[in-house]
Amino acid sequence: MAAAASPEPTAPHTPVLLRPLLDAVAPVSGVWLDGTFGAGGYTRGLLEAGADRVIAVDRDPLAFEMAQGWAADYGTRITMQQGVFSRMDEYGQDLDGVVLDLGVSSMQLDRAERGFSFMKDGPLDMRMSQDGPTAADLVNESDEALIANILFQYGEERASRRIAKAIVRARAEAPITTTLQLASLIEGCLPRAKPGQSHPATRSFQAIRIAVNDEYGELFEGLMAAERALRPGGQLAVVSFHSVEDRMVKRFLTARSGGGGNANRFAPQEERPDPQFKVEKRKAIGPDAQELDENPRSRSAKLRVAIRTDAPSGAVDAKSIGMPMVKGQ
Repeated sequence: MAAAASPEPTAPHTPVLLRPLLDAVAPVSGVWLDGTFGAGGYTRGLLEAGADRVIAVDRDPLAFEMAQGWAADYGTRITMQQGVFSRMDEYGQDLDGVVLDLGVSSMQLDRAERGFSFMKDGPLDMRMSQDGPTAADLVNESDEALIANILFQYGEERASRRIAKAIVRARAEAPITTTLQLASLIEGCLPRAKPGQSHPATRSFQAIRIAVNDEYGELFEGLMAAERALRPGGQLAVVSFHSVEDRMVKRFLTARSGGGGNANRFAPQEERPDPQFKVEKRKAIGPDAQELDENPRSRSAKLRVAIRTDAPSGAVDAKSIGMPMVKGQ
């Protein structure tokens, strides 16, 4: 349970791309929804910039426990909502804005007992919501083919089959229950990392975390939920940290803003419905030199912003926006 989490000293949380995000959506007013509340950096930024109220959503109960010390200062301007952002249209309607900061939060990575990091030993957990099947359940109970597909599709790990085979072989002798146990096993399947390269377990841990938390499914459903929840003129701002997430966001916004064109230029022009979003800047916004210096974590971050139109909301196909699929997951 979250209450049993041991406190660990950490550096102050720095929200990634907060300054350019606030610049891009200015002037900030009305009711916003922060779909990935975490340590509260975006919520505080929106409130300080002029938002009347922020609906703070997070699936992790620890996020709200940690916010108790400062959230009370904002009174009724913050509404805490434990849940998933794929259901944001149930938490608010006619919103003036939605912010999503994708991926794992620093408060989860920094706590060894949450089992997200291969740099600290802890139980192999990785659950953002702290309930449901764990990463240990996945690696000890899934068949070899499914593990390999998860590592390849979600982590783009080229040695996925080799790692999956090693996992199945190791668990036959004893269950894999800790982060360092799994990280060591993965390291043994790959060449030693050269100076400056990421840890050999990075891609696999990312893939398993994404599978445990259904992060791509959440993003897909969350983008459509934002479309349903925003008022005409409301703004959607999404910060992503790796290429698959950014590709999904980019393709969604391209499709919903009337982009993409005909697949066959010789075919008759299709009649298209009115676009649900307007995208003023097609190119993603990245960190500037100051942010890179202050917050190295921002190096891979990309921000995309779109404005909701008055066109009726609808649905999109997951494959059309590049969502990775894993059979049997």
